[in-house]
Parts: sequence; structure tokens; C-alpha cells
Amino acid sequence: MAFEGLTEKLSNAFKKLRGKGRLTEADVKEAMKEIRMALLEADVNYKVVKDFVAKVTERAVGSDVLESLTPAQMIVKIVNEELTALMGGESAKLTISPKPPTVVMLVGLNGAGKTTNGAKLAGFMKKQNGKRPLLVACDTFRPAAIQQLEVVGGQLGVPVFQQGLGDPVEIAKAGIEHARTHGNDIVFLDTAGRLHVDDQLMAELSRMKEAVSPTEILLIVDAMIGQDAVNAAKVFDQTLDLTGVMLTKLDGDARGGAALSIKAVTGKPIKFIGTGEKLDQIEVFHPDRMASRILGMGDVLSLIEKAQQSFDMQKAAELEQKMRKNRLTLTDFYDQLVQVKNMGSLADIAGMLPGVNAKALKGASVDERALGRTEAIILSMTPEERENPSLLNNSRKKRIAAGSGTQVVDVNRLLKQFEMMQQVTKQMAGGRMRKMAKKGRFGGFGGFGKKGGFPF
Repeated sequence: MAFEGLTEKLSNAFKKLRGKGRLTEADVKEAMKEIRMALLEADVNYKVVKDFVAKVTERAVGSDVLESLTPAQMIVKIVNEELTALMGGESAKLTISPKPPTVVMLVGLNGAGKTTNGAKLAGFMKKQNGKRPLLVACDTFRPAAIQQLEVVGGQLGVPVFQQGLGDPVEIAKAGIEHARTHGNDIVFLDTAGRLHVDDQLMAELSRMKEAVSPTEILLIVDAMIGQDAVNAAKVFDQTLDLTGVMLTKLDGDARGGAALSIKAVTGKPIKFIGTGEKLDQIEVFHPDRMASRILGMGDVLSLIEKAQQSFDMQKAAELEQKMRKNRLTLTDFYDQLVQVKNMGSLADIAGMLPGVNAKALKGASVDERALGRTEAIILSMTPEERENPSLLNNSRKKRIAAGSGTQVVDVNRLLKQFEMMQQVTKQMAGGRMRKMAKKGRFGGFGGFGKKGGFPF
């Protein structure tokens, strides 16, 4: 997970400050040395680190901080505010043209995940913003780029416009005209990349910019290449005047220095981040929330949004009523397990909770094979058996095991887990259940991970 090492080192530095009670200027400067080293090891740009530490130190050695009752907390607050400012201060949205279609040029180097993440972005705008996007295949340089765009577009339900291996600029113009006539209000131009920045690539992109006057020019860049990502952003910005950046593979880089450096070095905001390989794993970049996560303070707002996207609210309301009346069925059991799985790994979820050590849960997730067995067993039952598992005698269990490719012992284990869950919900019924619902703690059945809980 991004910033894993940085979070740990910053936590250690703050822990030392908390242990001192009253602080001296020397205590602060010693802590700033540790913070400086932590940022450099996270692959943050040297000049950015130097300026950041100078700003924090200047604020932290003030009398208001040193003489306060909780100076260590004040310093954490200052670091949080400066980290937020470093990454842009507030989230930057896509600019939507008042005269449709909005044209978004997607640029970047090969290997950054430009085609896939461009499609993710189109899917995000369709699902979250109610847009009617069109993907235009302007990458005629890389073999199979057009086919790849059509595949991911198809999976997301986003149409793709392509004219084969012609002139990319003419294809872009034709794609925008196609969008006008077919009611698409936002167009994403998937342009060609190279293994390195070269004159031919930049000339082609400049011609396209001149021809289509895009509303947005987004650089899609791989967070795992660290400072090279910042250098690439500088070169693209000098030629094209970028409007923003999307960082991909942020989940795979434990350092995360690119996210802390790009805005400070280029002045261009990070607008979106890719947080995994799945086509729905894309998020708006919120500097304040990211700063909070870096400091181990959690990101509850993002967790709530993720839950809202993953959970069917109508089903959740129906399930609440069933839980109150203790009328849960095996179908409910399975539905909730699938929705928890859709939220992602347990480590990602834990990283959004204040005070939870996400590192301890690294690699923990819902076991896909166990989920497959559970699904097969439940779907091999009749609707009546799912509603009333007490009907399941030995002969029925043998039939279900044979139909699901499992053993009778697997069926018995699932039924035992279901009984345990029913006992828990019986205890929760009444006042306690209502309290949890009011606090927003309702939804999902925990304990189905590879580490701990029910192993199936």
C-alpha cells in the first residue's frame, strides 16, 4: 500500500515527541530530521522535502506550539496541514465544457496503464457522474492498443470509436464529431505513448491538441517509477500545458513519493488515482484525506463512499429489517459476503480506519476460492432450502455436495457458520441493533478473510 513506510516512520517520530511532554526547539528540530529522512526514503523530490521541512519547522518552533499543553498534537496538526497543501490543498475535478462534448486528451508513457485507466475514468464518469462517455482509439503506434480499448470499454459498457491505423489526429476529430451526432457528452482520446519521451511523440500530441482544443489534458503516470514520474510530468507539461494528472498503481508503491512531489514540482493537480487492477478501482484524489492516511489518522469519508458504491442500499434496508426480526436466509448470507468482497482487500479497508495497523492485515482478503465454494453450495440448494436450512437432512446434503463439487463436510461447515451468524444477529436484535444502525455501523458480515474468521 502507498506510503506504508512513510506512515510508519512518521508515527515513530511523533511517538518520541509525545513521550516528552513539554517540547524544546531542539526536540522539534530532531523530529524534523527524522521526518526529512522519512520523506527522502519515500522518494519525495529533494527540493520539495527541503521546503516542506522548513515550513513545518518554522511553524512548529513558535511559542504557541511549544507552550501549549499538547505540543506534540499541535505538530501533528501542522504536518497534516502542510502535507495537504503540498498535494494541492483540495480535490480538483474534471472541467466540464459548457458546450458538449467535453474532450479529455489522455497522454503518457507506455506501461503506465494509460489505455486501461483511461477506460476506468470513462466508466467512473458514467457511473458516478451520469455522463455518456465515448472512448476514441487514437493509439495507432502500439500493436493491439485498439483491441485492448474495445475489450475494457465493453466490460465497462462504454462505446469505443476507432478507424484502424490511420492518422491519429484525423481519428480524434472524427471521434469528436461522432460523439456530437450520437449524444456522447464526454470524449476520452486514448493517444499513443512511447517507452520514453521523444520528439515524434510530442509533435503528434501537439498537432492533436491544436486540432481538437481539448478541455482537459490528463497525464496518466505510473506511481511506482517514483521521481521518473515527476520528470515525465515536467516534460509533458512543458509541451502540452497539462491540466492534471492521474497516478496509477498507487496501491503497489509503498513509498508514494510521486504523489507528494508532482503538484509541488509541476503545479498541476493530481485529479484521480488508480488503486488496483479492477476496472472500478479508481478514486478522486483528495489531498486532505491522503494526508490523514499518511499520518495514520484514517480516511473515514473514503471508506463511507466505498461502502456506498459497493453496497446495494435497498438490499441493506431489507436486510436490516430481517436482522431485526431474526429472519436471515442463506441467500442473504451470500449476498452480503459478495458485497464485502467488492470493497477490496481488508488491508485497504483497515488503512482507512483511524488507529488500525493496516500493515498487520497486509494480504488479508476474502478468499476467492472459499467464496466460490460457498456460492456453489448455496446455488445448489432449492429456494425453499435456502429460506429454511432446517430442511437439510443427510440425503439433501449429499445432493447439494454432489451438485456443487464439494463434500458433505463443506456443506455442514457452511451451515454451522450460518447458525453462528444467526445467534449473533439474535443478540443484536432490538435496541442494540437500532443503535448500530443509527451510528452507520450496519452492513456486511465480517470475519470471512484469509486471516482469521471463518476459513470455510
